Amino acid sequence: MLRCKLSVVPRWAALSAMAAGSILMAGCATDEDKTANWSPNKIYSEAKDESNSGAYDKAVPLYEKLEGRAAGTALAQQAQIEKAYAQYKSGEKAAAIATLDRFMKLHPASPAYDYALYMRGVVNFNDDLGMFSSFTRQDLSERDQKAAKESFESFKELVTRFPESRYTPDARARMNYIVNSLAQYEVHVARYYYSRGAYLAAINRAQIAIADYREVPAVEEALYIMVRSYDALGLTDLRDDAQRVLTTNYPNSTYLAKGFKAKDDPWWKLW
Repeated sequence: MLRCKLSVVPRWAALSAMAAGSILMAGCATDEDKTANWSPNKIYSEAKDESNSGAYDKAVPLYEKLEGRAAGTALAQQAQIEKAYAQYKSGEKAAAIATLDRFMKLHPASPAYDYALYMRGVVNFNDDLGMFSSFTRQDLSERDQKAAKESFESFKELVTRFPESRYTPDARARMNYIVNSLAQYEVHVARYYYSRGAYLAAINRAQIAIADYREVPAVEEALYIMVRSYDALGLTDLRDDAQRVLTTNYPNSTYLAKGFKAKDDPWWKLW
């Protein structure tokens, strides 16, 4: 007869096993998807509530779930576009751009396409600089221009393709700000070269601002930098020509009388 010997498990070992099992069960409970039995509308409602309360980091995963749960529907498109906004507000700008690019690629005929273009411009706009920077005193002209140029292109496409869009007026205003800031960037560099005696380099950068960005406030200073640089190089004829253009276009310019400002205000404070 075959006999089976039963081993006795020590009490402490049994308690340890039970504890380990409890931990595993707790972990499983933590990972449980609370939205499993929710309808798409409920998920959307919860995501909106999180966004409206400022909890954008909590709204993003809900919008992602809704994208999958309601795939192929208008609600999924809405979730995707609102997820981009939540990512932007959470400081995840690269993720927001990726979401918007994907949205525009997948839904080129969407009625929200103009908003996607607008949001793409806003994400790249650097709205913590320039006119919005009362604490840091940093102007957009003093920062990397890549994002500003990408922002401009998004707004330009919006204004061109959707002139009647509700977002177009604000896009135009932001485009004006970007153009002025890009011009001021060239002047900022020109002034830097001038202050270090690199007069030819200063002239070249000032000419870029004048040629590429017409009728913007930065042109006045660009002309003045050219006057001073030509004078420093002893090129009196060119100096006089630049000064004539300056006085003709800016008869009330204070640059010729007072020179450079001790501390330049951002361009937007000059309007």
